[in-house]
Amino acid sequence: MTPRQPQKLVICGHGMVAQRLLEQLADLPDHGFDPIVVLSGEPAPAYNRILLSSVLAGEAPADSLALQSADWFERHRIRCRQGDPVVGIDRQRRQVVTASGHEESYDRLVLATGSRPASLGLPGEDLSGVMGFRDLRDTERLIRISQRNRRAVVIGGGFLGLEAAEGLRRRGMAVTLLHRASHLLNRQLDAVGGELLARALTERGLTIRTATKPVALLGNRRVRAVQLDDDTLVSTDLVVVAAGITPNAELARDAGLACGRAIRVDDRLRTSDPAIFALGECCQIGEHTFGLVEPGYQQADVLARVLTGDHHQHRFQATQVATGLKISGIPIFSCGQTEADGDTESLVWQDHDSNRYCRFLIRNNRLTGAVLFGETRDGPWYAERIRQGDDIAAFRANLAFGRAYCEAAA
Repeated sequence: MTPRQPQKLVICGHGMVAQRLLEQLADLPDHGFDPIVVLSGEPAPAYNRILLSSVLAGEAPADSLALQSADWFERHRIRCRQGDPVVGIDRQRRQVVTASGHEESYDRLVLATGSRPASLGLPGEDLSGVMGFRDLRDTERLIRISQRNRRAVVIGGGFLGLEAAEGLRRRGMAVTLLHRASHLLNRQLDAVGGELLARALTERGLTIRTATKPVALLGNRRVRAVQLDDDTLVSTDLVVVAAGITPNAELARDAGLACGRAIRVDDRLRTSDPAIFALGECCQIGEHTFGLVEPGYQQADVLARVLTGDHHQHRFQATQVATGLKISGIPIFSCGQTEADGDTESLVWQDHDSNRYCRFLIRNNRLTGAVLFGETRDGPWYAERIRQGDDIAAFRANLAFGRAYCEAAA
């Protein structure tokens, strides 16, 4: 039998999800690609973006974020070209071109171009001092600004906004956080959990305004104030926009690939061109886009198998993603539903002395959602009950007390 000729794989973008794909391919003894070329606009190979907030807060050095050493890429015959993003795709010639004019041919192409902060569409958004918080360059710039300025406004009360606000506060800035929803982390926490979080962060020194939104950013060349919808003016030296993301789909769209809000792919991560694939924050499956790293990792695991010819057993299926994190040392966990509907019952437990809270949503004696605040060790166990749809009737009365009590009752 004639051995299979190696193919050339080119990956556009080198974030955490692209790195996961590389590692999955490296673990396969005969993935069939030689060489693998990674083209990225960032000045350094993939790093742990989840820890950017720790760098901003002064808890971790920037050089601790690297996911792999330089020799790892050499050992696996992976060539990385950094600081030179792909700006065009010639599908007929199967070639990409970078900002510097470098051309790279491909047999298979993977788009892992990620996303960028969503624009607010406000007057003054182009002023100096208005920025996002997405990568290491943003983080380093925020640190420099915090060293010579005292006031900051963060727009957005999701994970990224809270991490930016808390990091800047720890750098000594007076931070006002604006969130248009009625409570913080409104996609992950219920109203009580969001209020408990706001209270805890306020006690640590943040100024939090929910159910409000900016209508203009004011200043001549540099931002000096944020005008709110009640005509309040908040003076500031810096505005960090963390109010959602926009998938980076322009490269694919310009190449004529099918796109919606993001690059359309099927459950094997294939675009409308059979030689091109996409994954992570830049892709869209049905009507779903993905803003968390865990679905991207799942997609990378599937795509590694698809690229190596295992088409039939591996397909991506979106699952309930559990979210666990610490904000200012406060553990939070969420999975599934966060608000009741007409078919669910709520089981709520709160300890005011220890500032612990949990809420469980139940439908037909099956757990459909869990919100934990202050104590989250059993969060993964609750998430597994949600994913498996277990009947919890035997231990329902013990649900709030954790896994050990539930298993003893069962």
